Order: sequence, then C-alpha cells, then structure tokens
Amino acid sequence: MSDAPFHNLAAFQTLLENQPQSDHAAADGAKARNGQLTKPPGALGRLEDLAIWYAGWRGQVVPTLDCPQVVVFAGNHGIAAQGVSAFPAEVTAQMVLNFQHNGAAINQLCKTFGANLDVHALDLDKPTDDFTKGPAMSEADMVAALQTGWNAVDPSADLLVVGEMGIGNTTSAAAIFHALYGGQAADWVGRGTGVDDAGLALKARVAGNGVLANPSAAQNGLEALRCLGGRELAAIAGAIAGARAKSIPVILDGFICCAAAACLAAVKHSALDHAVAGHLSAEGAHKAVLKHLGKEPLLSLNLRLGEGSGGALAIGVLKAAVACHSGMATFAEAGVTDA
Repeated sequence: MSDAPFHNLAAFQTLLENQPQSDHAAADGAKARNGQLTKPPGALGRLEDLAIWYAGWRGQVVPTLDCPQVVVFAGNHGIAAQGVSAFPAEVTAQMVLNFQHNGAAINQLCKTFGANLDVHALDLDKPTDDFTKGPAMSEADMVAALQTGWNAVDPSADLLVVGEMGIGNTTSAAAIFHALYGGQAADWVGRGTGVDDAGLALKARVAGNGVLANPSAAQNGLEALRCLGGRELAAIAGAIAGARAKSIPVILDGFICCAAAACLAAVKHSALDHAVAGHLSAEGAHKAVLKHLGKEPLLSLNLRLGEGSGGALAIGVLKAAVACHSGMATFAEAGVTDA
C-alpha cells in the first residue's frame, strides 16, 4: 500500500477539501436500472437508495460487493488514569490479542459477512497525554496516526468499516462532540463500558475540563481531534479519508467512530458523503451526533460494544441492497409486464 500523501495537518486539510466525488453518471445509470427492476417503484425502500449511492461511489451501474474490509484501530488514553472507564487501560492490549486470536465479537461478525479483518495497535505503551492539562497529541503524533489509518485501507476492498478499541475513548469522543457542537459536557457523555452515576459525573467533568484546557478545539475539527482525541480516533479519520481517495464507500460504526468522522465533517461538510451510519448505538448522545452529521442509521439494536461491531453487522444490509440491485431481472429480461 502506498504511503499517505500528506506529512502535516495543513496538507491533510487541503486533501480533505479536494477529495473525489461520486460518479454521477454511474449513479444516474443505477437509478435508471432501479426503475426497470421487477418490483413496484420504491418497494425495496431504503435498499434502493443504498444501492444507487453505492453504485455512484464505485463508479459502476451494476456494482458488486465482494471484498469488504473491517479495520480496528487500538490506542490508549492518558485520561484513563482518572478512572473514566469501568476497565483498566491494560484491557486495550488484552483485547487486541483477543482480536488477533479470533475471540471477539468482531471476528465472528467478519466471518459471518465475509469481511477481511485487520487490527492496528498504535503505540499502546505510550498513552496520549491527559487532555485536561493540554493537547492529547502533538501534530507529529496525530499525523502519524492519520497516516496509519490512510495506509491501512486495502485498495482492493469494495467497502470499509472502521472500528476501535481504547479504554477511555468514550470520554474522548464526548469531549470532541462538546467542542464541536457545544452544549454542556454532560449532554455528550454516556455510560460507555458501564460506569455508575459517579463515574458518569466524572466523565462529564473530565470532558468539560478537556474542552476548557484546549480552547483551540472549539468548532475546529482537526484541532478537536488532536487535542481531545486519541491515536485510534485519528487513525479512523485517516482511514475514512483514505477510503474516499480510493472510491471505497464506508460504513461508520458507533459513537466513537462518529467522533472521528465528525472531525472530518467539521473541516468540510461533504467529507462524509461516501459514508453511511451503520447503526444507532445505545450510547445516549449518539442520536444527536447522527442528526448533526445528517446520517440515518441502518440498524438500531442497542449495541454499545465498539470494535466496529455495529458497522460490520450493517455489511449485511448493504450487501443485500447491492445484490438485489445487480442481481434482479428487469421487466424486459423477465418478460413481466411493467404496469
């Protein structure tokens, strides 16, 4: 895989502002084909829109979806030392080993939907700095994580799902949303791994203090990611952008993945046009996040695991949409009268 075509944040921002667009001719062709398939108009509901969207981004009137890729990025957060999670930071590395030994939920979901799984651990022995005292990452650290994400995208994939593992990262995500969308810190925090009421209050304080300690993050996508995010969130952002450059559609996972995505959208609103929301998670603020992003989730199953699990589950929905669009006969082919 080629090296990322940026070496600083200014170059990455310029890249985001000049990303390729959907192939309108392919999308128009897919829309015309959809109107000729053996079904009443609109009978497959949102599956029809998904297939047309996917066709445009793949540049194929009759697309296929055979090689989905799931990438899970893992990182450790300095704020974990403040006790914002029900689990210790050591669990991040332990779960990476579990992924590598096919023992996690994401392994089973990838197997079920025929997805290739890649796992990237980013400097787990070097947590980000505590963002209540200043930026979580230097520019060099963030650029390195963005590059890891960009380079992790397989050019032969025809769909990308990005997931994460990182103790403390729901607090990091909440702080990013607080910086980008305002309100109170408590509006954006949730129970994450299962913290009690005292833990929830602690998460709100930490997220709020992080935004206060990093005024440059306010309504600034890349600064919010650098100051309040983690290496795994930056890698997710790099992968989403890298997929766009390769015309690979993306399924977003839940609350944490959407925090990374929101940072891209804050740079350029259309930066997520090639992405759909895989699911609405059980993390309370995720619904508001999706509203800000203008994304309607494909599924709503009360998931709150992370790992890319909700996005991986949604692969099945998108595969079904593409299969119906590309595999069904037209009225003319089937010899069925088009009413």
